[in-house]
Amino acid sequence: MTPAHVLIVDDEADLRKLLARMLELEDYRVATAANAEQALHCLRSDRFEVVITDVRMSGLKGTELVSEVKRVAPATEVICLTAYGNIRDGVEAMRNGAFDYVEKSDYRKTILPLLARAVTKARQQWADQGATPSKSAGTPFDAVIGGSAVIRRAVELGRHVAPTGAAVLLTGPTGSGKEVFARAIHAASSRSGEKFVAVNCAALGRELLESELFGHKAGAFTGANRDKPGLFEEADGGTIFLDEIGEMETDLQAKLLRVLEDGSFLKVGETQERRVNVRIICATNKQLEAAVEAGDFRGDLYYRLAVFVITLPSLNERREDIPALLTHFLAIYSAKAGKRIAGYSPEFLRALQAHRWKGNIRELRNVVERAVILTTGTQLEPPALPYGFGEQPEGPPDQGSLEDLERRHIQRMLLTHDGNKAQTARALGIGLTTLYAKLKKYGL
Repeated sequence: MTPAHVLIVDDEADLRKLLARMLELEDYRVATAANAEQALHCLRSDRFEVVITDVRMSGLKGTELVSEVKRVAPATEVICLTAYGNIRDGVEAMRNGAFDYVEKSDYRKTILPLLARAVTKARQQWADQGATPSKSAGTPFDAVIGGSAVIRRAVELGRHVAPTGAAVLLTGPTGSGKEVFARAIHAASSRSGEKFVAVNCAALGRELLESELFGHKAGAFTGANRDKPGLFEEADGGTIFLDEIGEMETDLQAKLLRVLEDGSFLKVGETQERRVNVRIICATNKQLEAAVEAGDFRGDLYYRLAVFVITLPSLNERREDIPALLTHFLAIYSAKAGKRIAGYSPEFLRALQAHRWKGNIRELRNVVERAVILTTGTQLEPPALPYGFGEQPEGPPDQGSLEDLERRHIQRMLLTHDGNKAQTARALGIGLTTLYAKLKKYGL
């Protein structure tokens, strides 16, 4: 596994050197900074799983640095060093998003196990995005794992468009890594030091989505007790990622088009226009051209977004990338489980390559996590895979029992929906109680 990358921030040179040497002896990659400003420069040019920072420094305090770290690199975890008797600083740091705090007088005893847990959490957060944290500086697209021709072509397009500031439309099936790709575009742009804000347009109703995106004035509707800034304001100067843009209502599409055209919008319940400077990246798993023809998506917005389209392939179209993705997720989840799993058998890999990946990279991630949990040896083997995994699609119903077919179908739908039982029940067209009964019946 690649050694974790740790950034030490302290204005005391002796402590920086001592702590750096201590971590290097434990096989960590270490960089140091004398103040918060240097630290933020490091974070904008390289990736770190963990930042260890002193709380009391000249200039920006460590507690304030925590907020800046989470803004620049949300997946990076922060551990704060506090002087004896200044626990209040540690509590403030935790409120700002720190992973934990350690008293300086006791750090030699406690820092290593705490750091190991912080690294695991940071890598888990990157794994949830299909990304890998520790790469050399200046290579944001290294977060996109794989060397197949189709993914290399997508990365090449991403590298070209990233510095331009143009709106981008990412297309591809669910679970193919569109948010990871959007983050890479942001990280490779001149806006990399500013916020990246992501929102799923399908997860919110029309009124709530409008309020989330554009904000509202106090009294605009029942329950609006105070002014609320929207996500466009929060992302000002940075990038906003609108996932599942095809689910947005047409009247909200008109407001989005206005932002694209001149950066202006109206808060809900407000009459005075506001302006922002935001890059917009959208994603969809729908055929928007067909939605335009059906009248479900505005043609003017589509053509404005479709200036630069990048299509991400399904995992079935890039099966040669499965070994690299498998190795990546195996490292993440074996570390999380505290297991020493060195690899996987040829039979395990063949089963993955034979599988029809309806859930794409997200489904692969879930399969690997499950296999790691079940594995007691030193490598992943086929018995750790779900029942019937990797088999070709079933033949006609007379080939096998109805119960056997139902069990397999439920199992695959669970994998497709990240194990979310409510979503699985909706997709199957049954009630949640019925699903639980079937899961119990089939031992799933």
